[in-house]
Amino acid sequence: MVRPNSKANILLVEDEENLHEALKLNLELEQYEITSAYDGNEALKAIKDEYFDLIILDVMLPNVDGITVAETVRLQNNEVPILMLSAKNTSADRVLGLKKGADDYLTKPFNLEELLLRVDKLILKNKKLLDKETIGDTYEFGNNKVDFKAQEATTFNKKNIQLSKKEVMLLKLLIENRNEVVTREKILQSVWGYNVYPTTRTIDNFILNFRKYFEKDSRNPHFFHSVRGVGYKYSE
Repeated sequence: MVRPNSKANILLVEDEENLHEALKLNLELEQYEITSAYDGNEALKAIKDEYFDLIILDVMLPNVDGITVAETVRLQNNEVPILMLSAKNTSADRVLGLKKGADDYLTKPFNLEELLLRVDKLILKNKKLLDKETIGDTYEFGNNKVDFKAQEATTFNKKNIQLSKKEVMLLKLLIENRNEVVTREKILQSVWGYNVYPTTRTIDNFILNFRKYFEKDSRNPHFFHSVRGVGYKYSE
């Protein structure tokens, strides 16, 4: 199972209270961090506010059903793994769930051990996809040189600057995912941790600082970009 010191964060969306509590208890015993939602609206709000390693999503939910939740998540370019639970067990229902964005589909009643194995597999698979090749202690781009270990940089115009720990973490994250958009949720999880959320403005200010330090023309950036409504990108 996933190691306790790297607790995965799971959103559990199930309106049947007894089943919800039983699943929550068993998942917590496996060392997962659980956030609970009991209807589709609650689920969408939680997904907007927080990073999750997995969503366990019931199909039959009050207000907004699970199929709509999955579809909405995918339309927002959020690739979080979704394990769908349903009392409907026809192949048409299963195909619909997978088509709308579920990564896996389990019909009720299910075997608890099977659910836990599927949860573990989905989280590990996602973790491998997210763990990009890490860069070394130093990195050079456009006549800028960053020393991550020493938390300092020499810029293209030969200025030496000290970097804060958060600046180093964000810089490293963007460079490790070079030429790809890093979502705001991923930045929150990796740099600020699950429960301490800065505003989007805070991340914007970090990007503005990077442009000031490393871009020859900060108004027409070559390296550091904001992608409206999605996240941020470092381009080479």
